[in-house]
Amino acid sequence: MTVLHQIDPVALQVGPVSIHWYGIMYLLGFGLAWWLGVRRIRAGRLPAVTEHGYSDLLFYGMIGVVLGGRLGYVLFYGFDDLVQNPLMLVRIWEGGMSFHGGLLGVLVACLWWARRHRIHFFDVVDFIAPLVPPGLGFGRLGNYIGGELWGKVTAGNWGVVFRNSDLGPYTGAPMERLRELHASGALDAFARHPSQLYQAALEGLAMFALLWWFSSKPRPRYAVSGLFALLYGVFRFIVEFVREPDAHLGYLAFGWLTMGQVLSLPLIALGLFWLWYSRRTPVLQPRPVPGA
Repeated sequence: MTVLHQIDPVALQVGPVSIHWYGIMYLLGFGLAWWLGVRRIRAGRLPAVTEHGYSDLLFYGMIGVVLGGRLGYVLFYGFDDLVQNPLMLVRIWEGGMSFHGGLLGVLVACLWWARRHRIHFFDVVDFIAPLVPPGLGFGRLGNYIGGELWGKVTAGNWGVVFRNSDLGPYTGAPMERLRELHASGALDAFARHPSQLYQAALEGLAMFALLWWFSSKPRPRYAVSGLFALLYGVFRFIVEFVREPDAHLGYLAFGWLTMGQVLSLPLIALGLFWLWYSRRTPVLQPRPVPGA
């Protein structure tokens, strides 16, 4: 039995102010990153750094996610629109965030923070890596709730009918009419892969479980970062096969290669390299900070 997507993306309306589920997902992701990070700080996983110092790092990381994610989106997916209307760069409220851009933003923030505190850059990145997947998972749930970034049409009975997708002659029909059509089975042919949920399960839950387990013991420098890059790159590359490509980009080559896959290939290569290179690097031993 297919599912008709009918979730209101607005969680709460207070007068003229709308609180969207997507924003709540961001807050949950950052909140969980703070809580998990404090646990790792107290366990001494980033020696000589206090909870206050970590809070600063998380704040800069949040800025990096937002600025990098938006800049990455307009450069990777909407450059032509940017040329025609440069102001779209600051219109974050209209949607459009890129993981790869957000990742670069976080790395820049980590580099700046690490230089200030005279800590090896990759010790910081290795520390942060296990804290990122929950935020990715919440973000994909936000995509699903918002009815965006859906997958390709599927014949499976687990498909989801997204109101804003192409519904053939029923495109743009009011929700009441769509409910009637769905109950009759008329919309089953337009059901799509809920690729947002696939990504939430892989990039969020699976990545977090593997990285948290892997980083629970001291590992060589670069190893945790390498595993993060490899897992994300592989998971994203796979899901792109059932995810609808951006309409204005389509497939870039071979009738199947998407921009998401192109951007994930360097992550896979870097992940493999860092895991290989980590075999000759030192292992950062936990050293709890008194009063942390």
